[in-house]
Amino acid sequence: MSPVALCERPSAMQPRLAATPDFAVAPRAVDRNVFIAAMARAVTGVWILATDGPEGRVALTVSAVSSVSADPPMVLACVNSRHRVRDAVLASGHFALSLLTDDRADLADVFAGRPAAGQPHDFDRAEWRTDTTGSPLLVGAAACFDCVLASSVVAGTHTILIGSVVSAIRAAGSPLAYSDRAYVRTTPLGN
Repeated sequence: MSPVALCERPSAMQPRLAATPDFAVAPRAVDRNVFIAAMARAVTGVWILATDGPEGRVALTVSAVSSVSADPPMVLACVNSRHRVRDAVLASGHFALSLLTDDRADLADVFAGRPAAGQPHDFDRAEWRTDTTGSPLLVGAAACFDCVLASSVVAGTHTILIGSVVSAIRAAGSPLAYSDRAYVRTTPLGN
């Protein structure tokens, strides 16, 4: 089986990728631990990906989020294919991304499944609202994107969820970042 394959769409009405991407697999891959250590050096935003549908509200902290296109507005997020949020998004056909502010590292841990206190994945730990799709958007997030699932691609252990953005919000607050296995703050460099 190819390391990259399309996931089945929940509805024939939703767009699909035209063909399975042709990703080359290196004949001799780098050592897994070296790869993970090198990737840990990257600075990423800390997001909560959430959906609400047949499986109820489900959310997960993610750091692999990127813009795909401005015309039309599209984003992507990578989630572990074994996590239930992946199946919930495929079933609902929509998801929301909320960029945490630097005072909400506690919430990142809650939706990563490792809260300092209380239950993991507990929506009662924050205030939420909905917009066009009905997916939960975090009130007070630095930015939010409400998305209709456009396509998904399985790549290795993860699924890349590509969303067509139907609403976007930019709010106040400094975004929370993650680097070297720790939460960090972003500050502008001086001249």
